[in-house]
Amino acid sequence: MGLRKKSKVSAQFNLSSMTDIIFLLLIFFMLTSSLVSPNALFLKLPGRGNPSVSSERPPDISISRRGVYRLDGNKIEFRNLPTAIRRLKRSSRGKLDITISPANNTPVEHVVAIMDLAVQANVNAILATPE
Repeated sequence: MGLRKKSKVSAQFNLSSMTDIIFLLLIFFMLTSSLVSPNALFLKLPGRGNPSVSSERPPDISISRRGVYRLDGNKIEFRNLPTAIRRLKRSSRGKLDITISPANNTPVEHVVAIMDLAVQANVNAILATPE
């Protein structure tokens, strides 16, 4: 009997299924990336107009490393800051600028909390870096 088994291994690889998977993954990531909203701060950049220079210093909110807040040097609780900012805005008759002065190595959460309060009260917040 002349039965021989032909065991030839094919050296070709079919890539059509691999390209289908790659295109499906590409479409998936393109769709999901457009649905993700960026979590960023809205920063007001200086414009080209004539800046109005005031002779008085804006109110300063300083933050220590431990999260102790001070409004113009007076210690204040965080829960009392929104009412204090609204009171300052009323006394300034409209537009109010405040400075935020965090100490070195202050956690970012404290600074962002003050910025959120400023945005809610429609107040311009200026971040002052420590010297």
